[in-house]
Amino acid sequence: MNAQTAPVPRMYEIEVLTREFAQTRDILATRLQDLRDEQEAAKRRRMKQIRFALARFTAAHDALKNALQDSADIFQSPKTRMLHGIKVGFMKQRGKLEIDNNDQVVKLIRKHFTEQFDALVKTTYTPVRPALQNLPAVDMKRLGVRITDDVDAVVIKAADSELDKLIDALLNDPELEEVR
Repeated sequence: MNAQTAPVPRMYEIEVLTREFAQTRDILATRLQDLRDEQEAAKRRRMKQIRFALARFTAAHDALKNALQDSADIFQSPKTRMLHGIKVGFMKQRGKLEIDNNDQVVKLIRKHFTEQFDALVKTTYTPVRPALQNLPAVDMKRLGVRITDDVDAVVIKAADSELDKLIDALLNDPELEEVR
């Protein structure tokens, strides 16, 4: 063995490191569950007040909306006003484009707006990746498709992936950046 090369870990060492990883993960899971429990308790304590505030907000919104609808004549010009930091009045809505039959509309665009056809109609052809992955390698090669990065990689994955999602969220949380 070369003096500069580190010894390759054996299964016993891997088992010890895996146990340590699992233990630290369990501690993190416990602390996260404690946090969730505290959040739920705080939510339960505040829920009555939140429901009351939401009911008042909804009633105030509905009353204002009804008053505006009944007073459309005073919003002819200007159509909106800023009162107490809230914009009220009437605003022209953009509207929703509805197409009953795409193929028919395309045919009529081609007939009546030939010079604008490319601007009004979009044609998209895209290979379907999952379907291509199911083809035999020889067929993929004929099409100029290849699979890359299909190498063995280290796997460290716990059976309960819900905790992993929470851990990933924590790792990406800017408030916890100093921990990393």
